[in-house]
Amino acid sequence: MTIYPAIDLRGGKCVRLFQGLASEETIYFEDPLDAARKWVDEGATHMHLVDLDGAFSGGSANLDAVQKIAQEPQLRVQLGGGMRDDHSVKEALSLGLNRVIIGTRACTDPQWVGELIKEFGADKIVVGIDAKDGLVATKGWVETTEIGAIDLAQQMQDLGVRWIIHTDVATDGAMNGPNLKAQHKIAEAVPSCQIIASGGVTSSGDIDALRELSKSTPNIEGVIIGRALYEGTIELSKIL
Repeated sequence: MTIYPAIDLRGGKCVRLFQGLASEETIYFEDPLDAARKWVDEGATHMHLVDLDGAFSGGSANLDAVQKIAQEPQLRVQLGGGMRDDHSVKEALSLGLNRVIIGTRACTDPQWVGELIKEFGADKIVVGIDAKDGLVATKGWVETTEIGAIDLAQQMQDLGVRWIIHTDVATDGAMNGPNLKAQHKIAEAVPSCQIIASGGVTSSGDIDALRELSKSTPNIEGVIIGRALYEGTIELSKIL
């Protein structure tokens, strides 16, 4: 199982939000590159970046920090937040990122995702599905749609998507453990997709539970860990 330390970027800093709320912000590093290097020193080979300014407002922000992290040797980096048009995607990939994550527009314009797959390849495009009570949340989790997360995942699979990040919004940053049932359901529904689980991971036991779950749904490829690393409830070097 691939471990993806999360670095959330806002105003040029490394922060974490509680359940996606802009008003519930904690700053962990003034320079996000320091966070990336800390996780690399502990053995990380992959990094999950979120441009929160882009997620809330659309368009890209914090790209200087993103580029510096993407240039770290032997590190595979994916970026989400504000990827809502061709220019944003191309600009992000030009920084040396391995993948970009499409969230809001995958829900509002799914055919566009299919076009991106054709242009850049299925290994470059990840769809982020953020769910509240099984329904897709968009625009930095500010809006909840009437679209089912599983329905969207299956539509993405049909369009050629092979990577999905599934975040259970209710658990994200809450430090109460992941929603294993929801992760299992979505992985089972889209067997051709690799699922990266996100939200709620608090302890090494949560990682063990996801690894156990992946025995029955082997397309659960990895897990994103955020606040637990910054709060020290998970020691990255040990779980790696």
